[in-house]
Amino acid sequence: MSDLKKMYAALLGDAFPQEMTITLGKTALVYRKRSWAIRNAEGQLEERGLRYGENPDQEAALYELVNGNLVLGDCRFIGPGQGLVSALEVGDMLQVGKHPGKINLTDVDNGLNIIKYFMDSPAAVILKHNNPSGAALGDSLVQAYARANNCDRIAAFGGALVVNRPVDRASAEAMAENYLEVVCAPDFEEGTLDVLGRRKNLRILRIHAIERLVSYEHARFLDFKSLIDGGLIVQQSAVNRIRSAADLLPAACTYKGQDYRCAREPDEREIRDMIFGWAVEHGVTSNSVLFVKDGCTVGIGAGEQDRVGVAEIAVLKAYRNAAQALALDHFGKAYAGLAEAEKAEIDAQVKADRAGLQGSVMISDAFFPFRDGAEVGIREGVSAILQAGGSIRDFESIEACNEARPQVAMKFTGCRSFKH
Repeated sequence: MSDLKKMYAALLGDAFPQEMTITLGKTALVYRKRSWAIRNAEGQLEERGLRYGENPDQEAALYELVNGNLVLGDCRFIGPGQGLVSALEVGDMLQVGKHPGKINLTDVDNGLNIIKYFMDSPAAVILKHNNPSGAALGDSLVQAYARANNCDRIAAFGGALVVNRPVDRASAEAMAENYLEVVCAPDFEEGTLDVLGRRKNLRILRIHAIERLVSYEHARFLDFKSLIDGGLIVQQSAVNRIRSAADLLPAACTYKGQDYRCAREPDEREIRDMIFGWAVEHGVTSNSVLFVKDGCTVGIGAGEQDRVGVAEIAVLKAYRNAAQALALDHFGKAYAGLAEAEKAEIDAQVKADRAGLQGSVMISDAFFPFRDGAEVGIREGVSAILQAGGSIRDFESIEACNEARPQVAMKFTGCRSFKH
């Protein structure tokens, strides 16, 4: 077992070149490999790149765009000098811990991808394997973190936390109670590094440019997918088009000459949660369904092959996570460690509360092909649904909302939010 543990602590190194150039037509994009002078166990400075890739036997390198401005058609892509994760300096690694590998940095990157839509309020996103386990807004940073963490305390274990406000003392104390792999923030107030430093392996990253994230909202980058034959698929990155109530479409359709329309319109709170939830969806692997309430995720289902299945998984996770949170809050221990009588008490409370799903908003990253997907949420008492629309059987989902008691509001986005 000790040998296996050493495997994850090892530094693999890499043979990738210091510079990489990609030529698209007459434009050359120049990338420079990132490395950092980090002290080793003997206290000597050692130049290091990424710890390793997705697994300890995969070499990997981090590159920053340093030259070349790409314009394709009417799209101007992000240019040099605007780096976030790829521009990390060694001075921004306020605590190195086990210095970061690929997964740590891609988790932070996706956290920035989500949190860029929430810059007006304190916000926190916790990620695990490039999917959010919890995302939340708050009146303060400590509240936003607590809500995001409470969404899925199990998955948050060993996760990467990204916040959009400087970490204060109260937030640092709350974060230090949990095992996190990474904490990323625009800054850290005096004394907070000592608090967070109780976790010696924690990577503490500072990205000053988080404050500029709003400017990334409509900016595109080149998205590369490598194929097993050495080929590449290149696409523009996605842009979130659903940013206000004006961007939402009526849930309406015509089927076999008959018009269908959702009878109930969402209220202001439901619209806010629709906008919030669709922004979180922007960073969730497809197929995905999530439930949100009052600017916080309640349950997240990600990366499944069918939409009904992923909706059911999101519900199951909401119930599991609610039970876990209550067990820790009421008895100070994990649900699995409770006595049978204690479990029965927690189960009864979760059932009565419907795990927080009642009154929540259900978000689907694409259309429901049949009404059964929407019915998963309706059975749990959701008050509103946001989905792409565009199925030949949209009328079924509309009917399901109209037949619900109380009636459920529904809006269409007119676009999907797939992420693979």
